[in-house]
Amino acid sequence: MNVKVRTVGIFLFDDVEVLDFAGPFEVFAVTVTQRFTPEAFAPFSVTTVSEQGGMITARNGLKVTTDYSFSSAPSYDILVIPGGMGTRREVHNRNVIAWIQEKFPEVELMTSVCTGSFLLAEAGILEDKAATTHWASIERMKETYPSVRVEQNTKFVDAGKIVTSAGISAGIHMAFHVVQRLLGTDVAQNTAKHMEYDIQF
Repeated sequence: MNVKVRTVGIFLFDDVEVLDFAGPFEVFAVTVTQRFTPEAFAPFSVTTVSEQGGMITARNGLKVTTDYSFSSAPSYDILVIPGGMGTRREVHNRNVIAWIQEKFPEVELMTSVCTGSFLLAEAGILEDKAATTHWASIERMKETYPSVRVEQNTKFVDAGKIVTSAGISAGIHMAFHVVQRLLGTDVAQNTAKHMEYDIQF
């Protein structure tokens, strides 16, 4: 399988939900084509990015040192915008919203987990598009961004260049969907088996 390496950037901020970013990070980071063969190849290079770089404090006190700041980050093929209580602050952070707006035309896929979709909506890239978010924030999304076609009772919504997912663990489903979409069902199934994660493709 001739596969290019796609760069994956995961945006981190204070009070980000841990599994929102750690779940997709794990899926992309452990994906390998033709596992356990000499031709095995890691198709994703995954790094983290925050506004200022350095350390952030995620939900429940987990401290994570990010790889890059906005100014030092490389170009990305895929961006993951996670959620958590910190999004209620970041949705008013004009630097963050402007960064998402700037990166959207550059990436192959823009993805979100949980209430990370509010940052995409605030950036204007969900207008007239189907999207989802954490079940407890569905009504708030509908009221705040009426132009978004909010879907519920689903793990993720694939709207082409944008893939949004529901709450927390749903980000893992979203990441597996992206792996399947880009690399095929066999690679996605083998990755899920490696992680001992039960999922139907």
